[in-house]
Amino acid sequence: MNTNSDSTATLAENKVLILYILNLSNKDFKQDDLFKIISSINDINYFYFKQVLTDLIESNLVASYTKENETIIQITSQGKDSYNLTNDILPGLTKLKADNICAKEFSSIAENSSIISEFVPKNENEYTIKCKIIENNETIFEVKTFAGSRDRAKKIVDNWNNNAPSIYPKILNLLLDDK
Repeated sequence: MNTNSDSTATLAENKVLILYILNLSNKDFKQDDLFKIISSINDINYFYFKQVLTDLIESNLVASYTKENETIIQITSQGKDSYNLTNDILPGLTKLKADNICAKEFSSIAENSSIISEFVPKNENEYTIKCKIIENNETIFEVKTFAGSRDRAKKIVDNWNNNAPSIYPKILNLLLDDK
């Protein structure tokens, strides 16, 4: 049994899998979100993932940049060309699993990145809370308010995170009401 060729094949398959995911979504990914997807498709650890990703970056098949303290990963045009030449390396079962997981993860990532909240302590008993909705990297709604305790601030943030899709239209309707 030649384990060296097995590990080379596995390495190649994982590289193509990353290219497949990046090509499938046609979006930039936070590195951690990409790892979450890849590790749920193939059983790989973070260090191996980083090695594969570094190889792809060094080969100019994938680009990496920092945005708001997050590492963002995107496929390059060279990466798309390489994927088109090598996508038959990826087994059909792996592609099917990737498609199913990506459908769930893409919607989850989109939801998480569009609803944002934070609370900042001004002092021991005063907190400023910001709640936002962002679509296509543009803030479409933002409200800033005050809370007199950490518990109230946390409750507002949790409520926004869990219920923003129903809260936002209510606030908008109140703002548009002519009464």
